[in-house]
Amino acid sequence: MMLMLQLEWRSRQVKSLYLKRSWSHLEANADLDELKEENDSVLKAQNLSGTLPPDLVRLPFLQEIDLTLNYLNGTIPKQWATLNLVNISFYGNRLSGPIPKEFGKITTLKSLVLEFNQLSGNLPPELGSLSQIERLLLSSNNFTGALPATFANLTALKQFVIRGSGLSGPIPAGISLLKNLTDLTITDLNGSDSPFPNLESMSRLSKLELRSCNIIGALPDYLGKLINLKVIELSNNKLSGQIPMSFNDLKNMYLLFLSKNQLSGPLPDWIYKPDFVDLSYNNFTITKFEQQTCQQGSVNLFASSLKGNSLGNISCLENYNCPKTWYSLYINCGGKSITFDGNKTYDDDSSEMEPARYRQFGTNWALITSGHFFDSGRPDYYKWSNTTKLAVDNDAELYMDARVSPNALTYYGFCLGNGNYTVNLHFAEIMFSDDKTFSSIGRRVFDIYIQRKLVVKDFDIVKEAGGIRKEVIKKFTAGVTSNALEIRLYWAGKGTTTIPFGSVYGPLISAISVEPDFTPPSENSRSISAGVVAAIVAAGAIVIILIIGIMWWKGCLRLKCLRAREKKASQSGLFTLRQIKSATNNFDESFKIGEGGFGPVYKGVLSDGTIVAIKQLSSKSTQGSREFINEIGMISTLQHPNLVKLYGFCMEDDQLLLIYEYMENNSLAHALFAKKEDLENRQLRLDWKTRKRICIGIAKGLAYLHGESKIKIIHRDIKATNVLLDKDLSPKISDFGLAKLNEDDKTHMNTRIAGTYGYMAPEYAMHGYLTDKVDVYSFGIVMLEIVSGTNNTVSHPQEECFSLLDWVHLLKEKDDLMELVDRKLGQDLKKEEVRMMINVALLCTNFSPSLRPSMSSVVSMLEGKTNVQEVVAESTEVLDDKKYKMMQQYYKQKGENSTSEAQSIQTDDSHAFIYDTDSSIWEPRN
Repeated sequence: MMLMLQLEWRSRQVKSLYLKRSWSHLEANADLDELKEENDSVLKAQNLSGTLPPDLVRLPFLQEIDLTLNYLNGTIPKQWATLNLVNISFYGNRLSGPIPKEFGKITTLKSLVLEFNQLSGNLPPELGSLSQIERLLLSSNNFTGALPATFANLTALKQFVIRGSGLSGPIPAGISLLKNLTDLTITDLNGSDSPFPNLESMSRLSKLELRSCNIIGALPDYLGKLINLKVIELSNNKLSGQIPMSFNDLKNMYLLFLSKNQLSGPLPDWIYKPDFVDLSYNNFTITKFEQQTCQQGSVNLFASSLKGNSLGNISCLENYNCPKTWYSLYINCGGKSITFDGNKTYDDDSSEMEPARYRQFGTNWALITSGHFFDSGRPDYYKWSNTTKLAVDNDAELYMDARVSPNALTYYGFCLGNGNYTVNLHFAEIMFSDDKTFSSIGRRVFDIYIQRKLVVKDFDIVKEAGGIRKEVIKKFTAGVTSNALEIRLYWAGKGTTTIPFGSVYGPLISAISVEPDFTPPSENSRSISAGVVAAIVAAGAIVIILIIGIMWWKGCLRLKCLRAREKKASQSGLFTLRQIKSATNNFDESFKIGEGGFGPVYKGVLSDGTIVAIKQLSSKSTQGSREFINEIGMISTLQHPNLVKLYGFCMEDDQLLLIYEYMENNSLAHALFAKKEDLENRQLRLDWKTRKRICIGIAKGLAYLHGESKIKIIHRDIKATNVLLDKDLSPKISDFGLAKLNEDDKTHMNTRIAGTYGYMAPEYAMHGYLTDKVDVYSFGIVMLEIVSGTNNTVSHPQEECFSLLDWVHLLKEKDDLMELVDRKLGQDLKKEEVRMMINVALLCTNFSPSLRPSMSSVVSMLEGKTNVQEVVAESTEVLDDKKYKMMQQYYKQKGENSTSEAQSIQTDDSHAFIYDTDSSIWEPRN
């Protein structure tokens, strides 16, 4: 029953607001005679409801107000600013509205705790006047704006914590003046990239947490001089370069979290000394010893290597041999093994976990935790069991237990058969209450990623399920193209963290079920691996060549039986030299339509009237022969609307000829870069709608090559000259002479580096790392060319720009991306579509391959099915440094290759690049 007493001011000497257990409601007309002076700590968690009474100002000696963990709502009375308060805590309530700017006048205040409420608005700059404040905790609210620059005046501050409150960066430069800080925690800032803040003067710092703050650049060496540091948490930023060796001087450091950055270089020897180290999702150079397992002692190395951190290509799993191929996956997250319907057995996931750990369960899946429950101390805290009745209709046992993790929870399934699957994620919130107490105001909010694509943002189990302890199943379709499935739940700092008790936050999941959308092969049948397919392709080419030899030996190519054979042979893709000569008037110069990288290209008309393009390669060139065989083997197995069709080939006398469908509108390069008068004569126009359609078409063709065809292919030479346009200006990818089978979807090393300068991804050009992300990078360059109408390798408006990509980054810094748009397009375009396409291109051309999207994701973004994350371009200084290192590596390789050439003429890496700026079969004649 609510206690409503008349206000009587009989106790004017009260210093602490002491709440009796008998109180059930707090109102402005509470009987202050019930308040008395106490030396004990203030009572908390009394489940008080109501609002904050402004009339407390009539207690002039009041120094402490602690209303922690109650059920209070309303706003904070600005009238309280007249009191000489020392401590204020409204931790864990339902308070709303802004922080009163008048609180900046409480110069006696030493502790202000406003965490886990629903406060909003900007942080008042007036708080910078709190000259004596030592403790400022503002986490888990709904603030807007940036951290005030006036906070630099809080020089007495020892503990500053603000997690996930909606604020924007950057961290103010003035924070360097807060020399007394021991705990600096700022996370989940919105806004643009910014360099690492200057913390060099914070010699007393013990805990540093700057997670998800959009920090770029190198880790400062001076951090190693802050010898009191015990905890460094810098995950989910854009840090690059190596881990400073000075970190070895941090003898007290027990936790180092650097997950989801762009750090590189070798791992230092001391990295195994701290108790918890998370290096996952980075670009380190991992030794053979280090890549033997994803967990080396205290160090989590999952997806930590540039060589292998893309989906399905995890370097620490490359030596794992799958005992068989699975076509389903069932996991009882946090619980024991359970069998339903007699045939669905959910795997056991009840083992204890620790912070930042990789652990493999069974034979085909692993669990990766990220983050640390700092105030827990319980070894079993990464799982939770329900102790009360669930409001669940079916399979209630699945929801009795759950797996939890502080920052991220990743389930990685491998040895899966490729194809589309239905992924069911089972959730039930079992850690909050549903009564009218502080235990019910907890909020758990996280994001869901499948195959590294964001599929649900700000997922709230309670809201989705309609209450506590109720189940909700989220269903998704996932394409498995590299035998691996990654399900990642990521906490973006939103919600509460200590309600109903410490360390209740982060993602939570009850069960996972993954089932195929196709009929799996029987146990006795065997799937064909990419290696077997490669062998079949090669064998097919050899058989065709043998047929030619046998026919010649038998004399079947003589005129007597030639015409009868020609028609039948051409239908199977085998053309005679006589047919080709007839189609081109004996390779008449007037039939020549272009000059490719390995020979001329002719237009031809077959006997049935079909117009074709004929690519002539030199049989005397080793490279030409290799490209010829490669292109037959590759493109003859592929059928897609956005891939050029190969009708057949001819291998006779000294001639190597490929016969393609004819493209009426030449190449994309010709349409974009040809002289104005040439385009006017042919009446060729690429308006904005057409350019967007071309981008989508190229993306679909590459997505097919990378994951949708029976064999996985990396093209290696995507550029505008290798994209042809048919009569309807539909794009078709051509020139598969440099393409390579992506066997088992692994990173290929020490391969013959081939392609076109200006379009090659940096990791391929510098180190020979070949994955499908190489094509993604090249596609991003082509997209920028389509938007701008400018060739990537020619001069640009700004002298300091090395390439078109450089220019885009410069325009991004200046917030002037519309300057990139081709002037020929005029004003008839949608600016939001332009920005979207440029942002997609910047995602594709990220320096780190692990941060580039897959081509199927690109298609989804371009078609508007998936939101495109706003991309913040790296500063030109950072890019200049990367370019310098790239060119340095190139000349180093070139020098080494020159030495090896002198020693042996057998080397297959005689050039770091093939300078093939014009390898298209469609380049027009002068």
